[in-house]
Amino acid sequence: MTGAVRDNGSMTAFSPLAIGPHIVQPPVVLAPMAGITNAPFRTLCREFSGGKGLFVSEMITTRALVERNEKTMQLIRFDATEQPRSIQLYGVDPVTVGKAVRMIVDEDLADHIDLNFGCPVPKVTRKGGGSALPYKRPLLRAILHEAVTNAGDLPVTMKMRKGIDDDHITFLDAGRIAVEEGVTAIALHGRTAAQHYGGTADWDAIARLKEHVPEIPVLGNGDIWSADDALRMMRETGCDGVVVGRGCLGRPWLFADLVAAFEGTGGGYAQPGLREVADAMVRHARLLGEWLGDEARGVIDFRKHVAWYLKGFSVGSEMRKKLAITSSLDELSAQLSELDLDQPWPVGADGPRGRTSGNNRVVLPDGWLKDPYDCSGVSEDAELDTSGG
Repeated sequence: MTGAVRDNGSMTAFSPLAIGPHIVQPPVVLAPMAGITNAPFRTLCREFSGGKGLFVSEMITTRALVERNEKTMQLIRFDATEQPRSIQLYGVDPVTVGKAVRMIVDEDLADHIDLNFGCPVPKVTRKGGGSALPYKRPLLRAILHEAVTNAGDLPVTMKMRKGIDDDHITFLDAGRIAVEEGVTAIALHGRTAAQHYGGTADWDAIARLKEHVPEIPVLGNGDIWSADDALRMMRETGCDGVVVGRGCLGRPWLFADLVAAFEGTGGGYAQPGLREVADAMVRHARLLGEWLGDEARGVIDFRKHVAWYLKGFSVGSEMRKKLAITSSLDELSAQLSELDLDQPWPVGADGPRGRTSGNNRVVLPDGWLKDPYDCSGVSEDAELDTSGG
């Protein structure tokens, strides 16, 4: 049994989330995020959670995997402590997706495969991929069929959005197709592709999907900024688990909060002062350097995280600029030491973070919306050749 247990309409307990043979307790999943959810970040989140939850890799392109692209092969490297190993795949060609899944199985590269039908970025949707793809119902079915058929005993899940825009909603049809093709679980981001990350996530859509496909677990995604938000989503939608994305940017300890909330251990949530945050920043940068095999590359890659970690703290603009151009661990540590490290966790820092743009024009292949059942314009040439989003 999965999901929330209800008693007279109120939440009384949470059941473990079953992803095939893997039991995820508490039912919390780290959302795949391009350039973010690499092995070092997953390590941090997993450490804070005590190893509880499911932590998914950033997006892996099926064509790049099959061709053994060097960057892609690095992105699928898992830490020895990661169990289960979870890979998210992106693809638009059923044959290529099938080959990638078969490669994962034959070479024991992962224990769980998630399929990306939720990415709204133009370079993905203009190829007919990500959040554009479920509009083509036969293509979605073919990809899911190839993935599940080639996966053997590995569970296959999928992540999607409500649809392309308010006039082209696809999530209910896609959910039914997923059930029919043997998908193990579905995660729904309660926004359309046109919304990107703007506005408010539609949690009612998550509830509707759960009612529509009671046969398999449904996970909710969108606007989970705190552990209380996760509990509220479970109560309001009846979903079987939550997928956490932007809420953990610069805040890997959110997973400690989530474990405490779901297990009811009490004691309050993590509100680290700036000294603890600075320690986490240096550790994050160090892990990136070790993973990339180059300290400078690790610190440079870490720069994108600086503003997220420091959100709400009193840090002058000049110091923020300096931190954003650091290139060594010593330099990063020295600059952080100049801050007032006795600052407590700022009021309001638990709120929204990351991208918030919305109401975007979705870039699609020519004629994509003319017929949801005409897939003649999609071929293996539409596959991306690089991973990571």
